[in-house]
Amino acid sequence: MSVPLNYREPGGRRITIALTRLRAVDPAHRLGSLAMNPGGPGGSGYLMPSHLVLTSETDARLNERYDLIGFDPRGVGYSTSYDCPATGRDEPPVGRWTRAALKQAYDAFAKQAAECSAGNPAFLSQLTTANAARDLDRIRRALGEPRMSYFGASWGTQLGAVYRSMFPDTIDRMWLDSVVSPRAYDLAYRFDASARATEQVFTLFSGWLAARDGAYGLGDTPAKVRATVLALREGADAHPWRFSDVPIPLDGSFISYVASAPNVDWELAARILVAMRTAVDGGPAPQPVRDVVGGPDGPPPAPPAGAPERGNDTAGQAYLCNEDTSSRNFEPLWREYRRNLDRNPVTGDVTALRPTCAGWTLPVQSFQLRRGGGSLQLSGHRYETSTPYPWVWQMRDTIGGQVFTVDDFIHGSLPFVPDCARHLADYFDTGNRDGGSCAGLQPEDPAVRAGAAGQPDARAGGRGLGSPDGPGFGGAYRLQPEPWVSPPLGR
Repeated sequence: MSVPLNYREPGGRRITIALTRLRAVDPAHRLGSLAMNPGGPGGSGYLMPSHLVLTSETDARLNERYDLIGFDPRGVGYSTSYDCPATGRDEPPVGRWTRAALKQAYDAFAKQAAECSAGNPAFLSQLTTANAARDLDRIRRALGEPRMSYFGASWGTQLGAVYRSMFPDTIDRMWLDSVVSPRAYDLAYRFDASARATEQVFTLFSGWLAARDGAYGLGDTPAKVRATVLALREGADAHPWRFSDVPIPLDGSFISYVASAPNVDWELAARILVAMRTAVDGGPAPQPVRDVVGGPDGPPPAPPAGAPERGNDTAGQAYLCNEDTSSRNFEPLWREYRRNLDRNPVTGDVTALRPTCAGWTLPVQSFQLRRGGGSLQLSGHRYETSTPYPWVWQMRDTIGGQVFTVDDFIHGSLPFVPDCARHLADYFDTGNRDGGSCAGLQPEDPAVRAGAAGQPDARAGGRGLGSPDGPGFGGAYRLQPEPWVSPPLGR
């Protein structure tokens, strides 16, 4: 589909938006079109309908009475895109960042961001949530739908909220899962909230470990467990492990990473912590460590030729930085880093340093959220860290809707757990909003147990570990939190 690059210049340059349509299986009882977005920003939604339909019979119900619409947002995949030249990044330091090391990395990152944003400003400046919402409305019109339904997860909830605010009369039914904050445009706020939520998850983990002191011996009270893990982290920063069969040194950030695990990974995380207490520097890594870090086998195989890209880093940076209102200067970043380490002493090594838009030369473009028409259902995950649970209530207070609670730790798991997916399918069938809850993904679920046993892992993905999506200085084992594109711990 052809759309204006700049909606303020409708007669100017045009770009292409790629979409897919799975027609309703029961056209006689068809309810309309249901568009979908998996998040990012910068994630591909082209195959999202196929992904859902193939996931389970429950999700396939969505296709009974709806045409399912997937699309690549502008800048992504088969839609018109632009990739900044790939640049190498320095490896993060072993141990915590010093001011000098962080300033050096910051300067290099700012130079790359400046070069990227200056490389194609006419295109990159038009990668905004508001423009993606305008494209979505063009899809609706091209399909001949007076009203359209929508399902979005993670950044897809921001797109849905903006779309609803801009085109309130075109919404039929909308479900937003793992909802971002209405203040998502403020990366400093976002990353601080995510860091706090991650430390709170460790508090729950420490209680779980204390109740199993006979099995793991890490302490019989949460306070003792916390002291044990802190000692491990501090010792690893002072004397990092260098195993003979692991290609990177493991410092305190590795302990923080393991301590950040969601409950579906607590057994594996506990085995790692136990193993690291007696691990021998210079020797082979304990098997639980290898399960997470991996050996010298190299990266996974590339996807087949012609397959849609799963995400576009340049687009992700542009969507974030074109809207980020937080400071882009070094001093605030350094203060945030030190403050977050103090507030989150166990997990802060993997959450304290937010990505920065330093060097991004394009102007900030804001969006406005408003209450709109049509039915709206929101769902938040009680213990997840990428989009902390309080955010779903903030969004409810801003744009309205009914809140449904998923009692798990996993970002965006709603459509991947049959009991939760049933609520999703029922809502789109009936339009009846649901203020209830579902258990979500739990350690005892068969898919989780299969993964733990070394079988193909059917989990939704999304560790929810560390920083939310976006460009940053990186870390050796930091995983991105999108459930559609990233694996759980050790996968």
